[in-house]
Amino acid sequence: MRDIDERTNLAGSSMFELLLFRLGAAPGTDRRELFGINVFKVREILVMPEITVMVNAPPSVMGVANIRGQLIPVINLPAITGCHPAKGLGILLVTEFARSTQAFAVEEVNEIVRLEWKQVLSAQGSGGGLVTSIARLDGNAEHTRLAQVLDVEQILRDVFPPAHQALPEDGAVPQLALPAGAVILAADDSPVARLMIEEGLKAMGAPYIMAKTGQEAWQRLQALADQAAQEGKTVRDKVALVLTDLEMPEMDGFTLTRQIKQDARLQAIPVVIHSSLTGATNESHVKSVGADAYVAKFVAAELAATLRQVLAR
Repeated sequence: MRDIDERTNLAGSSMFELLLFRLGAAPGTDRRELFGINVFKVREILVMPEITVMVNAPPSVMGVANIRGQLIPVINLPAITGCHPAKGLGILLVTEFARSTQAFAVEEVNEIVRLEWKQVLSAQGSGGGLVTSIARLDGNAEHTRLAQVLDVEQILRDVFPPAHQALPEDGAVPQLALPAGAVILAADDSPVARLMIEEGLKAMGAPYIMAKTGQEAWQRLQALADQAAQEGKTVRDKVALVLTDLEMPEMDGFTLTRQIKQDARLQAIPVVIHSSLTGATNESHVKSVGADAYVAKFVAAELAATLRQVLAR
């Protein structure tokens, strides 16, 4: 519990811990690149247990492992990324994402590093379709080690599409009424998460502006506040609510929320945290930084209900 409290407090200072691992040689090279995952998402790390192969499983699913009485699907992460593990798959990362538990087979685990979010840069447009961001592990030095942060939400949707749909099959989602001229400002670094959020907000009939990082969302808020002042309005006339992910490059959701609530012009804007980092510890910290609500990814009806409750306060 002390470790959990310490890591939770890190988020309050714009820091987090990244577990580094390798998947084998990258496609077309003999380089074994570093990958990373937020320690908060890792439930445990195991030496590879016995895997039971499931009939007609997706190609990247090795089978299931019986871990402490729970049957957990095991995903071959090197197969998804195209890497070739010379040492075999010796380690299992048991993770929790968006109400689901799964395990990722990796070649080896290296270390845990403590970073500031400003050391993590967006990988959008860099050519890595499954990579959301790049972490500079040794500060801002030009010759620093880099680690790729994988888009696990995209991977899970690719592997288990029926279990990770944004909307119910009939598309019926409660409608959301916003004040005239106001929008929801949403921020998320994962392309698939942004797509799911956009689909959900469209189904709710809610106008929105989408940002890819907390820093971009913060800049948009400042611009909208300036525009509102020039028009003799308040920023609430422009932005009805901010919906933000927690893990984002450059500025995370905790920092974005704290800055909004400490800014006299913006503090009246409700902030809803929308994250795959589930659990009571994270929900408690969400309240400590001033967020108005927390909702786990991604059930559109639950998101709509949460937004409606917050807007009605």
